[in-house]
Amino acid sequence: MDLNTTVERARRLKKLHAEYRPLVLPTVWDVWSARTAADAGFPALTIGSHPLADSRGAEDHEGQTFEEVLAAVRPIIAAVDIPVSVDLEAGYGQEPADLVAGLVEVGGVGLNLEDTVHSDGGRVRGTREHADYIAGLRAAADKAGVPVWVNGRTDLFLHAENPAAVLDEAIERLRAMEQAGADSVYPVAIQDDDDLLTAVTSAVSIPVNSTAHPVKHDLDRFRRLGVGRVTYGPLLQLALTDSMKDMLRPWAP
Repeated sequence: MDLNTTVERARRLKKLHAEYRPLVLPTVWDVWSARTAADAGFPALTIGSHPLADSRGAEDHEGQTFEEVLAAVRPIIAAVDIPVSVDLEAGYGQEPADLVAGLVEVGGVGLNLEDTVHSDGGRVRGTREHADYIAGLRAAADKAGVPVWVNGRTDLFLHAENPAAVLDEAIERLRAMEQAGADSVYPVAIQDDDDLLTAVTSAVSIPVNSTAHPVKHDLDRFRRLGVGRVTYGPLLQLALTDSMKDMLRPWAP
């Protein structure tokens, strides 16, 4: 994909975040799912690491190399005429500039970056360490001349035995990512907790991303709670898996 098209799509993705509250980005994993979501009328998409890995017989949590991920997402991005963001997990051990360069080269215009470092035993980056990585992504995108949308993710709630107990630390981390240049922040694993969602959406001035199930959750609820962006993570693929099993079961021997 030529650079001018990539820049135009990146600008479009930024505009969409301002136009829609929340902006729903269906999480896709191959050309078929991307074209299906685009044909359903969605103006932008995201490629999820978990469903992408499942579709390729690989493990999530950086079970693929960065080069393998880029090779897998290139045809997906090229198959649609709308902006596509890519979940790049914890960065695959890459420097921020190399991560952005690879993403832009395949036409990606947004990325998700989490703080669980799978290549280093699953440790969680510290608040400043993660913010510095986000700042590096922002600087690299600016230098490349592509306004890549950076979605900064934290797994603090996911790893906590009592998510409410880490709220203050999570808010500190979300604010640090915002100050470092993140365009949106993504505190995973609180999509069913109204109080925690309200607390984090009130704590930052940029969109908060929430995971959603395409059938079990309600878009209006996320809107009422101040969520600015919705993605499905692996839940769309899992929902389709359940539906496919239901359709096929009567035909099984």
